[in-house]
Amino acid sequence: MARPTSALIVDDEAHVRLFLRLLLGELGITTTWQAPDGETALALVADHQPGLVLLDVNMPGWTGVETLGKLKAAQPDLPVVMVSSENAMSTVREAARLGASGYILKQVAKDEARESLRDILDALDGEESEPA
Repeated sequence: MARPTSALIVDDEAHVRLFLRLLLGELGITTTWQAPDGETALALVADHQPGLVLLDVNMPGWTGVETLGKLKAAQPDLPVVMVSSENAMSTVREAARLGASGYILKQVAKDEARESLRDILDALDGEESEPA
């Protein structure tokens, strides 16, 4: 899988969406869309086909885990990185089971968040395509 060049940021808090957009920009992803909830995210993914989704775990309406399930049902190969202030192992395990590509904690320093995201992007870039 090639390194993503576009991303959808899904979080109910505008300041978090801005922070994540800035982080993505520092990593070379400048085409972004934003959604405040899972339902909007699903529509934006269908309309714009982003290469990556950053998805908050705790949102009103559909939770991030519910949204992850719906995104993966619609587009199984879409890389989705969970972003949360919650680090409960049960949530991390459920996100991994549903196919999340990674999990970033909101409360870490900016440099640490950027490096975590860079590591995830590097891993995606290094994945071998499935044989046809």
